[in-house]
Amino acid sequence: MPRGEIVVGGFSVTAGYFKNDDKTKEVFKVDEKGMRWFYTGDIGQFHPDGCLEIIDRKKDIVKLQHGEYISLGKVEAALSSCDYADNMMVYADPFHNYCVALVVASQQSLEKWAQQAGIDYRDFPDLCNKPQTVKEVLHAISKVGKSAKLEKSEIPAKIKLLADPWTPESGLVTAALKIKREQLKAKFKDDLLKLYA
Repeated sequence: MPRGEIVVGGFSVTAGYFKNDDKTKEVFKVDEKGMRWFYTGDIGQFHPDGCLEIIDRKKDIVKLQHGEYISLGKVEAALSSCDYADNMMVYADPFHNYCVALVVASQQSLEKWAQQAGIDYRDFPDLCNKPQTVKEVLHAISKVGKSAKLEKSEIPAKIKLLADPWTPESGLVTAALKIKREQLKAKFKDDLLKLYA
């Protein structure tokens, strides 16, 4: 099936972003015939019946060191069923051959596990920082990834467990609770670097 970035053209397409010339120049192009095209940033594929399916975001696809491509959004969606994770952002450094993840821990699930495992902790952040907790969550994420038939390179090799939830007020997720990847990368830059150290 044909796939690639979705580009929209025609006279009904907007003239550009309101008061944002830089963004307009970045995503609107004019071809040799004078037709104006909007590069959506979405990856789509056509089905045999002519339907167009949006399957990913262009900026969410990363090529790893050995040439494997990772669709960060696809991986996050596949791993979202992990009981220990309330939210997560998968990150891939193109100079390495594995991905990592920031994981907002599910307090209820992890505290239940800690009680059953006999693990002592002062508070929830303390529980999230314990090596055995990180190991348990990473194991659970791996299990979910394997059952979702993710490639080995798509399953995070290391994680950073976070105790504080991501809220729209924090600016880390949208009102619809979709992650804001650039803001998360900026806020947790040091944690992401440590995961690759």
